Amino acid sequence: MILYLDTSALVKRYIAEIDAPAVAALIAQAERVGTSLITRAEVAAALAKGVRIGTLHHDDAGKALAVFRSQWRDFQRLQVTEALVARADALAWEHGLRGYDAVHLAAAQRWQEALDEPVALATFDRQLWQAGQSVGLSVWPEDIKQFAR
Repeated sequence: MILYLDTSALVKRYIAEIDAPAVAALIAQAERVGTSLITRAEVAAALAKGVRIGTLHHDDAGKALAVFRSQWRDFQRLQVTEALVARADALAWEHGLRGYDAVHLAAAQRWQEALDEPVALATFDRQLWQAGQSVGLSVWPEDIKQFAR
């Protein structure tokens, strides 16, 4: 399996959340794991937000960020180009997506086209999950109904 992780899925690899073991297992099964370059900033921002709102302890978030940074090179990092952003622009409009969610969708879709193989989009964002399904990506988790966003 070729796996594209958006930030909502990838961050679960680094913090103890209910779905973290499932994400770890999914990553372990994958032949390739990729994400967009924007994910690096988004993961740091998500961890910082956890500290800011009190759901993560500063030291724990700092350790998680250090591990993430040390593993960053292990991921296929998909470039953000003018063409990719133009595709994201169209996808954001068509599917009502937030900006970076549209970039994730465009990157996963473009990677699938470049590889000419199926790419699974892992996301815990309901709107992105539905958009991924509608553009021909396989999506994970299989049942998004349990997620609020």
